[in-house]
Amino acid sequence: MFMVLTRWFTSKWLIIIGGLIFGVLGSLLVEWGNPANMGICAACFLRDITGALGLHRAGAVQYIRPEIIGFVLGAFGSAFIFREFRSRGGSAPMIRFILGAFVMIGALVFLGCPIRALLRLAGGDLNGITALAGIVFGVLIGIFFLKRGFNLGRSFKMGSMAGWIMPAAMIGLLLLAIITPSYIFETAKGGGPGALHAALGVSLVVGIAVGVMAQRTRFCTVGGWRDLFLMRDTYLFSGIAAFFIGALVTNAIIGNVTWGFEDQPIAHTDHLWNFFSMTLVGLAATLLGGCPLRQMILSGEGDTDAGMTVLGLIVGAAFAHNFLLTSSAAGPSDFGPIAVIVGLGFCATVGLTMRDRV
Repeated sequence: MFMVLTRWFTSKWLIIIGGLIFGVLGSLLVEWGNPANMGICAACFLRDITGALGLHRAGAVQYIRPEIIGFVLGAFGSAFIFREFRSRGGSAPMIRFILGAFVMIGALVFLGCPIRALLRLAGGDLNGITALAGIVFGVLIGIFFLKRGFNLGRSFKMGSMAGWIMPAAMIGLLLLAIITPSYIFETAKGGGPGALHAALGVSLVVGIAVGVMAQRTRFCTVGGWRDLFLMRDTYLFSGIAAFFIGALVTNAIIGNVTWGFEDQPIAHTDHLWNFFSMTLVGLAATLLGGCPLRQMILSGEGDTDAGMTVLGLIVGAAFAHNFLLTSSAAGPSDFGPIAVIVGLGFCATVGLTMRDRV
């Protein structure tokens, strides 16, 4: 019976069904209270948590997003039930940390992770096309390095406690979200995207459901493009396509589609830096082996290297806001494009030097 369940939970049909459900939930979360075209955004939600913990002081984006907690705990529970929880790590953790920080900086220059790029397009925001083109370009550069032997090194089995740290940290975050002590920051009502959120229980249940689905299917919004171009493998890409279709149809049904480039929610129309910022995201995520959501799922499975990447994402969010790198509806800041160029240079250096064959 267990083997039958395991085969079902790793079949191609499951990632298609899971992607559809994920897309539907991503759209419905907007109806349930999350910001427009931001039902789910791994980067934005980690940025909000970073603000809630006081690591940046941008008052508009401070809230402990239960979806993030659910992603990790759902993956943790699923990995435990299916005997896939393994504490491991030691694969270039410092480089992964910095790559994670640059993924976040790129995402905050565009104003969304690869998931939100799809959700923005599914809501009619055509700037999502530019972002997806940037992601694909970044993935192709990453494939260039992969074909030339790029490798961050193997990971090693570690003591079980190391793998429990991220799930335990998420339980701590959940307690803070429930208790909301005075030292936790929250965006005031009407004060910005951080004030817009679904009920805690709803967000947590959706997050856990997505975490279980993503753990079983290996859903990855960057890995899908990588496998499609590198190996002509459509398994992960079918999940991306299903996610987009699910979100688009749901948005059409509930009337949340407004086509165009201008006046889109929490977005700007600087095509040049939308493209290159998401090139940075696509490239860095390819070198890391997965998108921000995939890193959180792996951290729930006991992968401490992915946990380091998540910490890099958090520090990147703090850095981006404290050093004025993030964009606004008016466009990129003065320093955001410079940070993207630095990030691309760092990724190229890593891609060229971290190789099996030098």
